[in-house]
Amino acid sequence: MKNALYILLGVMAGFVLAGVLVFVSRAPSGSPITLQPAPTDAPIAIHVIGAVPRPGLYEFPEGVRVQDAIDAAGGLLAEANVDALNLAALLEDGQQLNIPYKAGSEPVVDPFALDLPSSATATPLANPDIELIDINTATLEELDSLPGIGPTTAQKILEYRAPDANGPFATIEDIMNVSGIGPSTFEDIKDLITVN
Repeated sequence: MKNALYILLGVMAGFVLAGVLVFVSRAPSGSPITLQPAPTDAPIAIHVIGAVPRPGLYEFPEGVRVQDAIDAAGGLLAEANVDALNLAALLEDGQQLNIPYKAGSEPVVDPFALDLPSSATATPLANPDIELIDINTATLEELDSLPGIGPTTAQKILEYRAPDANGPFATIEDIMNVSGIGPSTFEDIKDLITVN
């Protein structure tokens, strides 16, 4: 009787093992899974103008806010009307962000300067009695005579505008690209400098 039981258990184990082998060895059904790269959103373009040192077109990821665009354009000028801005507002692709000036401090455009390129930014007219220093041709001594510019910073300006470095400045605001010249120094010298 025990032998018959062992034979029966052996036969049943054989059937189970055969079923497992058939299940494991059969071809999988359906199509194989292929992993796709994660989708990335195209950047959005924002045109920043007004009371910023470096107005222009900037690209950002989706979800950018006004403060991010201002930071990319070099921060706010001292004449900017911060109270008129919502720094937390979301921006959309193709939007123009105009940073307003405080009342009475808007730049005055010289009506005789008709040949300015469209990318040039308007700067307040300087006192006509003061001889402006052209930051593209000024010597080290001339640059050193500007308030807040010492010999070291004057040398950095010369090195920055060198043809094998960045070339001549396009606007007076470009001087803030030189290490050591920030918005406050620019405010002190903006009425004393020019570019030709």
